[in-house]
Amino acid sequence: MKGMDSTTIGRYRWRICALLFFATTINYIDRQVIGLLKPTLSESFHWTETDFAHIMTAFSAAYAVGLLFFGRLVDKIGTKMGYILSIVVWSIAAILHALAKTTLGFGFARVFLGLGESGNFPVAIKTVAEWFPKKERALATGIFNSGANIGAVLAPIVVPWLNGKYGWQQAFIWTGVIGFIWLIFWVIWYEIPARHKQLTQAEYDYIHSDDVVEAPVKDVDPHPKSVSWRKLLSIRQTWAFVFGKLLTDPIWWFFLFWLPSYFADTYHLDFTKPNPQLMLIYTATTIGSIGGGYLSSFLIKKGWPVFKARKTSMFIFAVAVTPIIFIQYATNIWVVVGLIALAAAAHQAWSANIFTTASDMFPKYAVSSVVGLGGMAGSVGGSFFPFIVGYLLDHYKLLGNITIGYNILFVICGCIYLVAWLMMHIFAPKMERVSFD
Repeated sequence: MKGMDSTTIGRYRWRICALLFFATTINYIDRQVIGLLKPTLSESFHWTETDFAHIMTAFSAAYAVGLLFFGRLVDKIGTKMGYILSIVVWSIAAILHALAKTTLGFGFARVFLGLGESGNFPVAIKTVAEWFPKKERALATGIFNSGANIGAVLAPIVVPWLNGKYGWQQAFIWTGVIGFIWLIFWVIWYEIPARHKQLTQAEYDYIHSDDVVEAPVKDVDPHPKSVSWRKLLSIRQTWAFVFGKLLTDPIWWFFLFWLPSYFADTYHLDFTKPNPQLMLIYTATTIGSIGGGYLSSFLIKKGWPVFKARKTSMFIFAVAVTPIIFIQYATNIWVVVGLIALAAAAHQAWSANIFTTASDMFPKYAVSSVVGLGGMAGSVGGSFFPFIVGYLLDHYKLLGNITIGYNILFVICGCIYLVAWLMMHIFAPKMERVSFD
């Protein structure tokens, strides 16, 4: 069969990227619903900040276990089946929230949501590694990762509207249904390069053009290699990725799940209506995600070594988070919005690059396992951080000034990225390529 020309296959690659983008958008809409409904649910179920923290911990712990599981599973069953399994589980779990009658019921629903949603990033990162050469991966990752931000922008519009008009149960049901709609397009459109019947050898070679380890052989679909966790954990590069995720992922989850209550507690915003403050913050994160991916890709195309481009970009983004510590001195809500927007955008720029470091340092057949380990570490951090959040907020609420608790948390947010960058530099100063052969 005659293969597609380069223009057609190039469009196909970016169509795949669009699919990943929309999957990540849905993932974050489903994830964020409970945060936006927190004021309503807290009143209905009489939750304290610690109660809510426990529910978030249940999600984070399940997400951590799921990442470990999905990372290995996707390396064995492939990206197409991996996404099908992941999105079916998380969409059903999202709908199950509407049936919860107790705090324990919400906890169980969050556990299943965490297990299902954990498949998104291992599958998406591996898909990018399969279809894009290194010089395009950070941009492709930044684009699909910006779906997290679009989801976060759409959720403050859609969820409060559904809550105000139809009740909180409908917000969970309809955000869960859209996952099944996306699944139809994934099943019809997606296939891996080795099995794509119209992909030419030239295009296959282009995908592998800057891969110095894995020789490109079109129409060969070897039995997937497997690398044990023990082997991966004995490698310094794995720990660089693990520490980068462990320290910074909890901050993003704090932004997702507690910003609505921060603005409700501090500025008395009404979350039964669309919220322009959150919309602006999460719109900025879209710019950060795509811009962060573009910056390192631009530097690589200019001739910079891959490790230098990634490290320099990530240092810039780590520094950009630090101004959030000055929120405690701000008296105007839009100044606060600006500081949080900068930090959240910098996080997403960081995220686009840290994901790409996994495919930079490891062969394709190990990428999902490494992403799973790092994601699990991030989720472990996300499991413990809510205890700190809940304790601080409940403690200062009892003292009559919950804002102090939030200010302490923002100081932690502002400092942690530089610590994460330093840890990554210690373990992988030049991000050397790993070979298991």
